[in-house]
Amino acid sequence: MQKSLEKITAFILQHHVMTLATQSNGVVSACSLFYAYDVKSQSFIVASSEDTEHIQNIEKSSQVAGNILLETKSVGKIQGLQLRGEFTLLEKEHLASLYFQDFPYAKLMRPTLWSIRVSSFKFTDNRLGFGKKLLWKRETTS
Repeated sequence: MQKSLEKITAFILQHHVMTLATQSNGVVSACSLFYAYDVKSQSFIVASSEDTEHIQNIEKSSQVAGNILLETKSVGKIQGLQLRGEFTLLEKEHLASLYFQDFPYAKLMRPTLWSIRVSSFKFTDNRLGFGKKLLWKRETTS
């Protein structure tokens, strides 16, 4: 499982935009977000205004799903990552520096930063074989 997480992490670090899905009262919504990624905690750091539909949805249900993909028409190069996690206000201020390192211009806007603590990944990587899936799930502690 560690090898899978290493391949997944390498893919995440090659990209910077995710699609995020939220829901509220049976209505599903999607948005695109720039992200930074904290390898140690398997968490994404994103910026978003509190008046957006996705943040209003998250106030009702913090469980989210998302994806990151490599856009290609070559079937042999297809790569895509699906994720699930919990979306919360960023509490670990030292992680803010990761976001501003990747997006320094955003600091001037003084955005609200959020964290997505990943609970699971499903990574499709056709370079490893057609339809090859790598799975990772956070171990739960009791």
